[in-house]
Amino acid sequence: MVEADLPWANSSDNSDTVSLFVNGLPVATQSVFSVVNPNTGTEIWKASSATVEDAAKSVSAAKAAFPSWSKTKPAVRRDIFLKAASIMEARKEELASYMKDETGAGPEFIEFNISAAVSQLKDLAGRISGIQGFFPTVDEDGRSGLVLREPYGVILGIAPWNAPYILGCRAFSYALAAGNTAVLKGSELSPKCFHALVEIFHEAGLPVGCLNLLFTKPRDAADVTTALISNPAIAKINFTGSTSVGTIIAATAGKYLKPVLMELGGKSTAIVLKDADIKKAALGCTLGSFLNSGQVCMGTERIMVHSSIADDFVKTLKSTIDAVFPPSMPAPTLISTSSLQRVQKLVSDAVRKGASTLHGTADFKSLGRDSSFRPTVLSKVNSNMDLHYTESFGPVVSLYTFDTEEEALALANDTEYGLAGAVFTENLAAGLRIAKKYETGAVHINSMSIHDEASLPHGGMKKSGFGRFNGSQGLDEFLRTKVITWED
Repeated sequence: MVEADLPWANSSDNSDTVSLFVNGLPVATQSVFSVVNPNTGTEIWKASSATVEDAAKSVSAAKAAFPSWSKTKPAVRRDIFLKAASIMEARKEELASYMKDETGAGPEFIEFNISAAVSQLKDLAGRISGIQGFFPTVDEDGRSGLVLREPYGVILGIAPWNAPYILGCRAFSYALAAGNTAVLKGSELSPKCFHALVEIFHEAGLPVGCLNLLFTKPRDAADVTTALISNPAIAKINFTGSTSVGTIIAATAGKYLKPVLMELGGKSTAIVLKDADIKKAALGCTLGSFLNSGQVCMGTERIMVHSSIADDFVKTLKSTIDAVFPPSMPAPTLISTSSLQRVQKLVSDAVRKGASTLHGTADFKSLGRDSSFRPTVLSKVNSNMDLHYTESFGPVVSLYTFDTEEEALALANDTEYGLAGAVFTENLAAGLRIAKKYETGAVHINSMSIHDEASLPHGGMKKSGFGRFNGSQGLDEFLRTKVITWED
């Protein structure tokens, strides 16, 4: 089949409206919504908005495709994944333009996003043939047992806007690799990014119905999502997003006794010990705090620096921020004005209650009317301030000092979240000692708190979620065991 024969050709990518994708075909709806470029504040295109009926059709398509797809040989699935990775690489510039327009992300973060998604698909392709059951030794003579590992059925994946390619892919790729079919509900803020992913998999040879795509207007999201979760054919849900929404998803899934995999918010701390390489630590904290305008769930929200090196560290941190995010260049952009207002409110509350601005500005009257915000570092933040506990999800970081490891760990663990963290030290033993006591899903020694790669399990603890994406653990999330015994 040549490109011109593909069902989506001459559809969403060549029109002003991004379509849904159900049962192998683009679906345009009467109800649409605007998609806005956060850098300009102007509409870039419109997108179709799914109804409860559209949700039901997408689940039906996935259910119908499951019997055949679940029986495909590992080599078939492997080849589709490898071809999808190749197509993604070939369409890299196109994908980058969609992400820039829809999310306002910078080139470095976009490059990381696409490359990480490609790596994920290649890694998964290599794991598919390793899915296997086993023969355990059972107690009774004359009896044998067999343990099978089987796909669940139809998986609902709900993915956010901030890293649409890597987070969008993992919302369905592990499920497909394990033999499930999927419905992807993508964020309404980046629909063309998600649509491109679904196109790529169909171009790679994924059978009709195996992967379906929905997005909705915010006002319809609750009804459509509830309809999806409650649908008897949906066997498991995975969700990446805020803890507040994740709580609702988990409660709804619990009502219908559906298992869930969740990666939620974070409040990551970078701990800088007195023997740390200050330049390396300053760069790691700068990137960890302000990459993608701070809109990363693993982003550094707190910096704990040993009091003996605090002055030198602050000086180096300021110069590093200005080198990476020069004041002469446009300020990092947040996804929306509402996001900007939320960040401004957190900063204003902290400053009003006694926090000091080490870098950046709390004088919002001097800023423009767009959703940009300069990287900001605050000191003297305490537990009476909303910023101390609340995830900012913006380019703001709080700096604290400590004298003992116990103090540093007490603050790092003083949060309802537990997704990621960082430790900077030249003493690996000290780094490992702290990492083991740090209540979080991942700790990165001598690198920023933002780290995601296909071979490493990714997920959190506490209110940062449960279950794991990536690696063999990510594949296991979408397989369940079946025991068969027999007497000789």
